[in-house]
Amino acid sequence: MAIARIAWLLTVLVALITALLLALSGYTGYAGLGVAVAASAAINLT
Repeated sequence: MAIARIAWLLTVLVALITALLLALSGYTGYAGLGVAVAASAAINLT
């Protein structure tokens, strides 16, 4: 696995964890933004 792919995978995971924590804290709008960032970063995994 290339190092660039690992970096993008970590970016996606961090964004999803951040979105989960924000959702649990009640910040649903920001949690949605975190999911959108994760989806945008996931595009680079293909």
